[in-house]
Amino acid sequence: MRDLCRNAVDDALAGGASYADARAHERRSQTVRTKAREVDSVADSETEGIGVRVLVGGAWGFASSPNLSPAGAREAASRAVEFARASSSRAGARARRTELAPTPPARGEYRTPAGRDPVDVPLENKIELCLRAEEALERPGLALTSAFVRAQRERRGFASSEGADALQELCECGGGIEALALGDDGGVQTRSYPSAHGGSSAQAGWEYVEELGLEREAPRIAEEALALLRAEPCPAGVTTIVLDSDQTGLQVHESVGHPTELDRIYGTEAAYAGTSWVRAEDLGSLRYGSELMNITADATTPGGLGTFAWDDEGVPAAREPVVERGILAGFLTSRETAARLGRGAGGSMRADGWNRMPLVRMTNLHLEPGAGSLEELLAEVDDGIFMSTNKSWSIDDKRLNFQFGTEIAWEIKGGTLGRMLRDATYTGTTPVFWGSLDGVAGPEEWRLTGLTNCGKGQPGQHAHVSHGASPARFRNVQVGVRS
Repeated sequence: MRDLCRNAVDDALAGGASYADARAHERRSQTVRTKAREVDSVADSETEGIGVRVLVGGAWGFASSPNLSPAGAREAASRAVEFARASSSRAGARARRTELAPTPPARGEYRTPAGRDPVDVPLENKIELCLRAEEALERPGLALTSAFVRAQRERRGFASSEGADALQELCECGGGIEALALGDDGGVQTRSYPSAHGGSSAQAGWEYVEELGLEREAPRIAEEALALLRAEPCPAGVTTIVLDSDQTGLQVHESVGHPTELDRIYGTEAAYAGTSWVRAEDLGSLRYGSELMNITADATTPGGLGTFAWDDEGVPAAREPVVERGILAGFLTSRETAARLGRGAGGSMRADGWNRMPLVRMTNLHLEPGAGSLEELLAEVDDGIFMSTNKSWSIDDKRLNFQFGTEIAWEIKGGTLGRMLRDATYTGTTPVFWGSLDGVAGPEEWRLTGLTNCGKGQPGQHAHVSHGASPARFRNVQVGVRS
């Protein structure tokens, strides 16, 4: 793979490119899903190919080939140069030539630290695990149960005209369970574990799936789904809310991660879900939230789905602040956007396959922990709502105004959890909401959740990202529909 990448780069330079990089990918993915205690689907797929990105006359060109061979690499390099040359001839392309922030050449190899390769675990073992988890979910009154596990192994070669020559071997896996309860009145309630919308995954060996304890957690999830049918609806009003780690992580993703992607800010990525309310000139001065808000982008997080040694431009992994004590301190960048900003070196460029050009994406984005336990966080709430496990989300195309819903909630009375509540939602405006942050639990409550469905770009790409967070408390938040 590394030889093919080097050859593709040489071919692109010979064709007239001033810069070139090549990525060769081999990926194998598996998913096993059971539903109603029967096998619902088993998928086992493989894909391979090479993508070549070049600059000619200051304009980008990209082409790819599923033929992972010298001929395929040569053909992709030739077409990439042709596309770049055609783009550079346009008047708009000549107005601002592309510049790249300097970075040391990516050289070497990296492998995910893992015990048991998740792809090598027999499919029958994965099916049995899902069926056991479903059996533990089974309760009278549940309309449907489901379980799934996934595994992925990938090899990525990378070379560039600046001397990069690297190989990364990554593996990830995850899983989840869900119980759906149907009431006599037609009401429907769902409980998921460890998270909704695809469970949770990590860059790790199969031991991660075993540690999730799907079978162990199933009885609690089943009982909560049934209890939600009898629960009172969450009351509307302005109150204090405490979000669990899972929901806090999604809040970080949608209202901090996407709006700090610098290509959105510059307007060069606007077709899928819009731009951003943040401006490049806000760096270092914008009050994003309270002084308790500390957000970090960290591509070195152990187990994170956004963990690597080098991104898809060959920039080394780093841990960088995005918000410090409530002030905007950094962006998610590429080498191109970093050069335009005049700060940083990139490090957030990722492609979801060989046939896609890299985009600015989240790596692992975390809310740094504060101090104390969840119980201590709740103890300072006389009257409020504790919300857990995301159920729905909606946010505008500038990532400014939002509404989120959770699967389950509990009232907080006198600093302790009270009755269970259903259909809990809250709304807010990004800087106002984060400005109301007045408590974050400590490191002992910090949890890392990995999701595989972060969408961006046209053609669409799905990034695998992780978010770490502790439960967080927000004051004066609109819950439910404003009267």
